This record gives sequence, C-alpha cells and structure tokens, in this order.
Amino acid sequence: MWQGFTGWHALIILVVILLLFGAPKLPALARSLGQSMKILKTEVRSDKTDPDASGDETPKADGPDSGKNS
Repeated sequence: MWQGFTGWHALIILVVILLLFGAPKLPALARSLGQSMKILKTEVRSDKTDPDASGDETPKADGPDSGKNS
C-alpha cells in the first residue's frame, strides 16, 4: 500500500492540508491532536493498571439482605 509513497507525495499532502485548514489554524489543530493523544494514553494506561474498572464486578441487587431497612 505504501510502497510507492515518496517525499513528493508527503509534500503534496502537506500542501493540501495547508490549503484546507489554513496556516493560522494548524497550531491549534496540532495542539488539539496532542491533547487527544495524551488523554488516550492515560486512559489506556489506567485500564491496564486498574482491574476493577474492567466491568467484571456484578452489581448488587436490592434484596432483603442488601442492608436497607424499610
């Protein structure tokens, strides 16, 4: 798929992105992308370290032994 991809192709893609978004908006776009990647990394890391957050825990039913006194 990427066998014919050269530096000229990357340059053309960069020019198209500049034309679509404009030069002033690119820093904000890059900052937004960076923040999104940081959030994704922290979420993935927290899922690996926190086994209780996986949803394996069964919810407790409100039965006669649930501790509620009516």
